[in-house]
Amino acid sequence: MAGLGALAYGLGLRHAFDADHIAAIDDTTRFLLQKGERPLSVGFFFSLGHSTVVLAMTVALVVATRSVSSAMPEIERYGGVIGASISGIFLWLIAVLNLLVLLEILRIWRQMRRGDFQQGHLDDLLSQRGLTRRILGGRLQSLIAHGWQMYPVGMLFGLGFDTASEIGLLALAAGVAAQAVPTLAAISLALLFAAGMSLMDTADGVFMVKAYSWAFASPLRKIYYNITTTTLSVAVALMVGTIELLQVVGAEMQLHGRLFVALAALNFQSVGYLIVATFVLGWACSVVIWKVRRMDDAGQSASS
Repeated sequence: MAGLGALAYGLGLRHAFDADHIAAIDDTTRFLLQKGERPLSVGFFFSLGHSTVVLAMTVALVVATRSVSSAMPEIERYGGVIGASISGIFLWLIAVLNLLVLLEILRIWRQMRRGDFQQGHLDDLLSQRGLTRRILGGRLQSLIAHGWQMYPVGMLFGLGFDTASEIGLLALAAGVAAQAVPTLAAISLALLFAAGMSLMDTADGVFMVKAYSWAFASPLRKIYYNITTTTLSVAVALMVGTIELLQVVGAEMQLHGRLFVALAALNFQSVGYLIVATFVLGWACSVVIWKVRRMDDAGQSASS
């Protein structure tokens, strides 16, 4: 069980880099900062809610190992196709919406350089980023006002079958090896998975607070930083959404060209690491370019 425990912890660390985690934590952190909050706990409570579902699913799998294991292949097949299709379409939708916002931010940037700028218009525009905000509109203010309210959101995200099945399959594998898995042993795997996921999700939320706190210190910084991150968001959403949709098409139509073979073998955990690294690098480059070009001074002279 020691080896399985280490593997469960590693899976938790990796799962925190999934695109849905990053997007949910990023969107909520930005939204709460705009409201004047300091939401350092967003990532922690999101992963806590996610972990609750994983724990419940693990216990259920241990109680009904035989029936669940026989149904697992069909559930995973259809769940994977439906999940990837919905995810790909939503990512494309997010990319289009953020592209419209990016074009408007660039227009405001040009207005600011001419000395014609309205702070309220920028705040309204930036609040439109993110699909959750687009769908819920002003109701989001009453739904999420504090970091702890991300707990039920994390539970909803945890209903995706891929996360629960990772721990479930670990429990099933241990059951095959030892003919029986004590309930507490299976629960310990889920807890180790949750510990790894919570560590990285919490770190992600804290990093986002630091990044956005720097960006929101002045209107010019806010525009400059959001041009960078929105451009990255559009590119990443288009890339990941296209990959997911092509993977579904290739698998269902049994296409075996070089492109579809390469996409089928693509490791999405590596893509998740690349996304995080890209955003960190984008934020760091924004700060460096800002300081080297003394854009704070330029913004003050333009406004005076």
